[in-house]
Amino acid sequence: MTFSKGGAVGAIGGAGGFPVDPMHQFDLYALLPLSVAGVEIPFTNSALFMLLASSLVGLFGMAAFRRASIVPTRLQSLAEIAYDFVADMVRQNVGEDGMRYFPFIFTLFTFILFCNMLGMIPYSFTVTSHIIITFALAAFVFLGVTLIGFARHGLGFLRFFVPRGVPLLLLPLLVVIELISYLTRPISLSVRLFANMLAGHTMLKVFAGFGIMMGVWGIFPLLFMTLFTGLEILIAFLQAYVFAVLTCIYLNDALHMEH
Repeated sequence: MTFSKGGAVGAIGGAGGFPVDPMHQFDLYALLPLSVAGVEIPFTNSALFMLLASSLVGLFGMAAFRRASIVPTRLQSLAEIAYDFVADMVRQNVGEDGMRYFPFIFTLFTFILFCNMLGMIPYSFTVTSHIIITFALAAFVFLGVTLIGFARHGLGFLRFFVPRGVPLLLLPLLVVIELISYLTRPISLSVRLFANMLAGHTMLKVFAGFGIMMGVWGIFPLLFMTLFTGLEILIAFLQAYVFAVLTCIYLNDALHMEH
């Protein structure tokens, strides 16, 4: 990942004579330089697309239910399908107790989904291709779930790290393993989303470079890119789903302490 105040570096003429730099699309650069108390906090292209994704989620909801009716419009039907999809996800993985956290899960799912889908637009920016963004989301989920666990069970939440039916001799070792496994949750959650989006977009750019290099024979990489783009759109949805469903599973652990 590179950062530039002056803007992105040209993508043509990459290293080794390759016509397209596949990593250029992940560059961060400042759109509006800002500083507070001598600390630089510029408004970047990443911040712009996060703001755009949040705005699109809000506009989608307002447009869908602005004139809600018993016989829904296509947009209202799409919004209701999304609502029911996430609600069923929460009920199946957390139970009715988890419905109080439905607004957060729904917001998390739609935000990641819109960020992923915006990244599929040519010359746009994929927010979730940066580990700092996905780790921030995962860390927020991790801290929130941990606080909910302690709020619900008090210090009894520590029993979550003690597997049932384990011989006393093995208990200290397994407690350490369970604790390490729990603390690595935000890492695995964030890397899964980041790695999939980074790898997919890099592959698309690499095959675009092959298409340019092959000239008239570039039709073959182009056909592959068309198929791969469809797969990448599916992955963009699946990664938003996986992030949300794992959040539900972690929330279920905190509420019910199932091991």
